[in-house]
Amino acid sequence: MKPLIVLLVLFTITLFTLKFIQGTYNFAFSARMGMSAMLLFTALGHFMFTDGMSMMVPEFIPFKKEMVYFTAIIEILGAFALHIPQVRVVTAWLLILFFILILPANIKASIASLDYQKSTYEGNGPFYLWFRIPLQILFIFWIYKSAIKTT
Repeated sequence: MKPLIVLLVLFTITLFTLKFIQGTYNFAFSARMGMSAMLLFTALGHFMFTDGMSMMVPEFIPFKKEMVYFTAIIEILGAFALHIPQVRVVTAWLLILFFILILPANIKASIASLDYQKSTYEGNGPFYLWFRIPLQILFIFWIYKSAIKTT
């Protein structure tokens, strides 16, 4: 829920700030700013809750903590690369792939009732998927519309 709030708040602030400064709305840029803020926010969580997020990584993947740090770096790089015109489209496609690839970790966390912030198995459980899966789809659509198909 927090990443969604960050996404929407930064999108809205950027959208209306640009309207005030430039006299026009720039939905694509504002959407990319919101996505970048959300990616930086979630990357921070990877460093703050490494142990809990390591518990989300499927069993067949080795070096779980390193994978959590690696995905944080991907999110940080993606947040900045969304604003570089020469690599924006490639970055967007890679972020879409990233969101698809991390879905199994979210499914595992839900099935196991993982609370990644506390590193316990006392989380929301499978009910969380009713929010998380549509959220992943929203993130994918958001990136596609703001960085790939901006017209």
